[in-house]
Amino acid sequence: MNDSYQPIACDLYDYLEIACLHHYHLRIELTDGSELQAEAVTTEINASKEEFFVVRSATGEQRLRMDRLLAITPLDTGASFGRVLLGNARC
Repeated sequence: MNDSYQPIACDLYDYLEIACLHHYHLRIELTDGSELQAEAVTTEINASKEEFFVVRSATGEQRLRMDRLLAITPLDTGASFGRVLLGNARC
C-alpha cells in the first residue's frame, strides 16, 4: 500500500465540512474494510499537508486520515445529504 497522502476530491471535502458544522452522527467506512459510528467534530491539516477528519465516539476522539475514508453516511434524521463515496476520488 502506498502510504503517501493523496488528497480527496475538493468537492467531496465540502460534505465533511457540512457534517462537522451540523455535528452529524455518521457511519464511516474506511478503505481497510472497517467501519465505525462517530460524531463529526472538525477537519485538520498537519505540517506535512495531510488532512484529517476528527470524529468523536464512545471511545473518544479519533483523527482519521482523509485518504483512508471510503464513505460517510449521516445517521441523523433530516441530514442534508445521504451516503457519500469518498474513496478513489482525488483532486
